[in-house]
Amino acid sequence: MARVLVPLADGCEELEAVTIIDLLRRAGIEVVSAGLKPGVVKASRGVQLVPDLTLDSALQDEYDMVVLPGGMPGAAHLKADPRILRLLKDMAAAGKYTAAICAAPMVLAEAGVLEGRQATSYPGFLDGLPGVTVSAAAVVRDGKVLTSRGPGTAMDFALALIETLAGADKRQQVEAALVRP
Repeated sequence: MARVLVPLADGCEELEAVTIIDLLRRAGIEVVSAGLKPGVVKASRGVQLVPDLTLDSALQDEYDMVVLPGGMPGAAHLKADPRILRLLKDMAAAGKYTAAICAAPMVLAEAGVLEGRQATSYPGFLDGLPGVTVSAAAVVRDGKVLTSRGPGTAMDFALALIETLAGADKRQQVEAALVRP
């Protein structure tokens, strides 16, 4: 079974964080949510999220994918954390998946993961970055890097993550149970 780490920072977009965690768990994927610091994470709209572990504890284990929720200032906190940047670089070097939505693709860019790739983000967060081809698609997969636009694309993003880690049949099974139009 795949293992996914979802780092949570104060000011993250709760709709994205919860959608990613929920849908991946519905697919039977092991998800570990990790706060950058101990305690409750206060998301961008005031929702309080309780991470499974602290990031320091979570970094003791191995993961198949790291997924960064967006939101501001949550994505800025992720970008400023040297542990996150090191993790992303290590994951990419090991040929593992990295993924980010909304403002968080800027963190992938900061870690050098988007160099020479196509990606998407919340409008404006990747504009003008050298080496990145910016797309307006809802979800973009370029090799082992997946990116998405924002809260409105969170479900599509999570389903793409499921398909990447568990296959198209599992994605269809989870999506059917959601009763999407």
